[in-house]
Amino acid sequence: MGVRIGSMHFMYNYQNSLNNAYQQQNKLFEQADGSSLHRASDNPMNYSKLLRYNVSENENNQYRENIKTATSWMKNSDDVMIHMTEMMQTLKEKSVHAANADPVEDDYSAIHKEMFAHMQELVSVANSQLGDRYLFSGQRDLVKPFEMTTELHDRGLPKNLDVSQSAFFKGTDSDYNTELFQMLAVTGEDGNTYYLETDGGRFTDTSDVKFNLYTKEFVDEGYKDLIARGFSNIKEAEEAANNGNTEIKNLLDAGRIKDNTLDFQVSDYFTNQGLLKGDTGIEINGKNYTFQTTQQNIVTYNGDNNLISMVKLNGATDPNADTVNSTGAGMFGRDIFDNDASGNTASGTAMLNELFCVCSRVNDSDVHWMSSDGVTVADVAHSTMLVQETKIGARQQLYNQVETMLDAQADNITEDITNVSGTDVAQLATQLMQQTALYNLALSLGGRILPQSLADYL
Repeated sequence: MGVRIGSMHFMYNYQNSLNNAYQQQNKLFEQADGSSLHRASDNPMNYSKLLRYNVSENENNQYRENIKTATSWMKNSDDVMIHMTEMMQTLKEKSVHAANADPVEDDYSAIHKEMFAHMQELVSVANSQLGDRYLFSGQRDLVKPFEMTTELHDRGLPKNLDVSQSAFFKGTDSDYNTELFQMLAVTGEDGNTYYLETDGGRFTDTSDVKFNLYTKEFVDEGYKDLIARGFSNIKEAEEAANNGNTEIKNLLDAGRIKDNTLDFQVSDYFTNQGLLKGDTGIEINGKNYTFQTTQQNIVTYNGDNNLISMVKLNGATDPNADTVNSTGAGMFGRDIFDNDASGNTASGTAMLNELFCVCSRVNDSDVHWMSSDGVTVADVAHSTMLVQETKIGARQQLYNQVETMLDAQADNITEDITNVSGTDVAQLATQLMQQTALYNLALSLGGRILPQSLADYL
């Protein structure tokens, strides 16, 4: 028995074939944008690779954008810090000049005016901005970080230990060049100057002696007698005295006053800028000692000590390597009023206030203080800024190296994306011409063999 094929069945098959030809042609037209993958059904395996490569490309683009922003921030910070370092170098030279000047022949007032003008410029430059963001405010980068008072304040007067004094009283420390080792200057009932060690000493037996009070003569010159006898630091001298060395004990007793009961912390008496809170002195072994002060301008810091991090690579974050800015404490260090032993938080302006103290002593023509303390302050302030500038420069170089690596990765990712989704233009053109010719041929053939009306069919 034969099978009868109706006209509707014939029409359906023709239309189905024509639609398939059109879809094939349309897919080829889609690939004209350069991509062979527009949906998962085009090639499931390659499409899954494409998704992974797109994620990698987005991450790479974000990291490269982070690096551009970070590099801009660090470059501007570095330029500003280079200028501040140069100003501090000038202040250091002026301090040396003042320390070696003749009060009779040299004009200390003129030296003070020059130094004060440099300090005003230093504070102004420290408030530099990138757009509307302050470079050195920490994460509070919309807040102006540094404010200088126009009026003078009574600030505690520290004794700044030089290299040899620091090695003897505090111990050798690799951070000497970026840290001021200080004692507090006080005046006794006898009118003499003494120096109060406020952190218990790095070498003293804290179970026996909490604090030491030294005579000015012992700190300036007397300790050298112990060095001449072979003692490199005060701990060695104390041990010898405790072991029965009467000569050493007498030298120590002449230059030092022990206090086993004094409960003293800098924060109880001073703010982190060094301003007196209330009490102007303390009692030690039944005797009153008044804190020495100097009148000077004070700089306060309104930013915070939180660093801005801009991640440059995937994986674990590294706050030390990913930070792009500097804070007040980073640039200007810490001193006796805001160090770890003080009980105060970091002021962010330690070296600025110490340098204003130098200006104050120059204005008072205090040659002795400048020669023993002023040069030390200026040297450490300059070194602290130089170290911070070096850190910023090193991080900027690291970011530049990572940027080069990310650029190479971007090229590799682009190549991977092209390999899984790119089209062969020559092959596509050939296929498109073939498919178009077949489609047009099908249309022409259909127009000839399909009945145009029911009458033609009958």
